[in-house]
Amino acid sequence: MAAAGVLPTYQRYVNGVPVPASRKTLRLREKYIILLVFATFGTVCFGAFFFLPNLQDRVTMVEVRKRIRDAGEGLFLPQREDHQEGGGVGKILRHDDIIDPHKIDDKIRLQMIIEKDRNNVKVKEDLGKQGIKEDEVKQIKDAIQEDKDKILQQKKEEEERKKEEERKKALEVEKDHEGHPGAQGGEPSDASVKEKRDKIREMMKHAWDNYVKFAWGSNELRPVSRRGHSASIFGTLSLGATIVDAVDTLYIMGLEEDYKKARDWIASSLQFDGPSELSVFETNIRFVGGLLAAYALTGDQVYKKKAQGIADKLLPAFNTPTGIPYSMVNLKTGSSRNWGWASGGCSILSEFGSMHLEFYYLSQITQDNKYIDKANKVRDVLKQLEKPNDHVSMGALGDSFYEYLLKAYLLSGKEDTDAKKMYDDVIKAMEEKMLQTSKSGLKYFAEYKSGRLEHKMDHLACFSGGMIALGAEHSHDKQKYLEMGADIAKTCHESYDRSAVKLGPEAFRFDGTTEAKATRSNEKYYILRPEVLETHFYMWRLTKDQKYRDWAWEAVQALEKHCRVEGGYTGLRDVYQANPQKDDVQQSFFLAETLKYLYLIFSDDDLIPLDKWVFNTEAHPLPVKGTNPSATGP
Repeated sequence: MAAAGVLPTYQRYVNGVPVPASRKTLRLREKYIILLVFATFGTVCFGAFFFLPNLQDRVTMVEVRKRIRDAGEGLFLPQREDHQEGGGVGKILRHDDIIDPHKIDDKIRLQMIIEKDRNNVKVKEDLGKQGIKEDEVKQIKDAIQEDKDKILQQKKEEEERKKEEERKKALEVEKDHEGHPGAQGGEPSDASVKEKRDKIREMMKHAWDNYVKFAWGSNELRPVSRRGHSASIFGTLSLGATIVDAVDTLYIMGLEEDYKKARDWIASSLQFDGPSELSVFETNIRFVGGLLAAYALTGDQVYKKKAQGIADKLLPAFNTPTGIPYSMVNLKTGSSRNWGWASGGCSILSEFGSMHLEFYYLSQITQDNKYIDKANKVRDVLKQLEKPNDHVSMGALGDSFYEYLLKAYLLSGKEDTDAKKMYDDVIKAMEEKMLQTSKSGLKYFAEYKSGRLEHKMDHLACFSGGMIALGAEHSHDKQKYLEMGADIAKTCHESYDRSAVKLGPEAFRFDGTTEAKATRSNEKYYILRPEVLETHFYMWRLTKDQKYRDWAWEAVQALEKHCRVEGGYTGLRDVYQANPQKDDVQQSFFLAETLKYLYLIFSDDDLIPLDKWVFNTEAHPLPVKGTNPSATGP
């Protein structure tokens, strides 16, 4: 073993080979090279300090502010464009000015300083180092904000321009067919009849103009308090129910400017959006029916598109085990339910049974059978059900279902024989079980409840006189059913004539010595309903008996005396008082039905002829297949 003092010292091994320790000092030649590098660097710095110009004096605050303003919208994200000017290419441009990129740097630097907390001492020190006074910073900040405001204003104007273009596009009229010749006209040759018709037209103007003035876009009008109104059937949304319900009446009456206003609102503003529950039945007969009638009358595509969109919103209500739709549907979620007050949540025959006309015509014009398939499924279920004896009525809860059976047969060009058979069965059963005669000889339909009759008839049931008369032509005994229709018309007229205001109550009874009068306080109101006038219309068209025009004119005079107010037309709380309290609601069906039927009573038969049109239960005319060219799609 060698002694430690004579062995070499190794610092480390590389790949197993010992490497001697590195040197502790530089060689002399290396020291000279490093000294030369430092000498050269010092010389360059010395020359730069004494010979380059002082740039700080050349950039004043005025120049900085000008640079900031020049940068404009490019404050944070400067836009670059290739541009050729004076032989130069690739310059940075904004608003047609060439901008030095260093100006953008100045703006960013200043903006960062300005955005700091201005009460902080450190900020003031930073500003001082930059040579910027606080009032100058304020000017710079104002200039920057001015640029931002301009950008925001430009964006706002662009958005408004796009909205205006969309609105104008919506207002463009595109037609699938021309308006039907029977949709307008019907001016009577008799001067006295024309005068009465003109009066009814003026009533429509009064109702419509006040709605436009005080409740435009709302569902209905409160004519006394002069503001908008919405019933629970429309949910919480303002859907312009009066506009949609009235648009075909305006067209039929030839009120062109008012019709155009209604049409343009429907095109640009009618939207069924939002978390709100609506009545499936009311939405169908008023909105879908009203839009489909307007489409049939005019051929304007906007009505077809709107009707289809709304009908699609109703379809989730049909997603039930039986296919019978629920009464209410949520527009946003599609969830549905029945009315809580309807016999423990039961479905109502007049509601789910009154979808056929609208869905049939909608399937025709869209070439999509999903609508009529839903309605047919309901009918199939009803045909198979055992007929209940718990509560049967020609009025509320059942009325329009019976009406739709007959009218489905007529609308189909008499092809829907299933509907006709069901209608015949209904009329036979009603005649046998519910048609009664009072002590004075008045005919009326009582209500059948749990095996016994309640001798009450609703105002709603007064439509049945017209329905039975309309069906007489297609029955085995035309004269019998025309007389039955006339009997019901007389009874319902008596309910009007026996009131103080010559307008009928919501329901009237035949108890003891009382005939065709309401006996309960909750049945004495009149809400501008059309059913009595509806029967007068059909009886006039089918018999030409003058008394139906006379009775209609009596109703006109009563409406003018008791229901007309400065702000429109209102319902009455008690028809047996000479000066009844007003309910302050102008129902949308007053414009859709009551005034329309009155106008048609005093028009010639070539206006909406019955062989070419069928009215839905809201008096919206739909075209008959085979006789009306509007009945088929494009």
